[in-house]
Amino acid sequence: MSAPSGRATVAVVIPCLDEEAPIAGVVREVLAEGIGEVIVVDNGSTDRTAAVAAAAGARVVSQPLRGYGRACAAGVAAVAPGTDIVCFMDGDGSDVPGFLHAVIGPVADGSADFVMGSRLRGRREPGSMTPQQIVAGRLAGLLLRLTYGVRCTDMSPMRAIRFDRLAALGMAEQTYGWNLEMQMRAAAGGLRCLEVPVDHRCRRGGESKVSGNLTAGLKAGWKITTTFLRLAASLRRRRAAVG
Repeated sequence: MSAPSGRATVAVVIPCLDEEAPIAGVVREVLAEGIGEVIVVDNGSTDRTAAVAAAAGARVVSQPLRGYGRACAAGVAAVAPGTDIVCFMDGDGSDVPGFLHAVIGPVADGSADFVMGSRLRGRREPGSMTPQQIVAGRLAGLLLRLTYGVRCTDMSPMRAIRFDRLAALGMAEQTYGWNLEMQMRAAAGGLRCLEVPVDHRCRRGGESKVSGNLTAGLKAGWKITTTFLRLAASLRRRRAAVG
């Protein structure tokens, strides 16, 4: 389970829901990058996602209770003892595993605690991101900069963090707010945060659970907005209590 750089051990967690078509290719691409531990979390799929992922070489974990945050948490809970770094990415083929080196590297060499890939700063295939995803990423970046002084442009699922730092964050979001919560808690906790450009592709199969239709996109946007406001207030109260 050696990292692409350094001697740190790495686990890549891939939450999935009905990704039978692309998941085998995603797992094989990740393994080709020298990652030894690939954990696919089947989040209640009604197709053969789990079987296909296992056949491609992933360790499959089941979390039948749906929710992106629940799936990510189940993957983290399944990480082998002694793992130094946890990396997250989507299972639809849109994230490019060739950029795992860029995302994991600064954590592995000790120059950062938390690294997120920015799809907005990288090269994107036409149509790979909807306008609402781009606006949401920039809005979240603006709020994070104004509130915590951390600069970012995206809420990309492709990210890496030291396992011990992740365990100390106290993650609680169970659905779409997981990624934003991680960024907010990392920033508020004083972690060394870094954003690096990553390329982004159109999904290789299935339908997006967030941006595939207008209703799902609006629900995700509302969840992200309310998560930021609620968590910002909670973190502010915690700092006041400690102070």
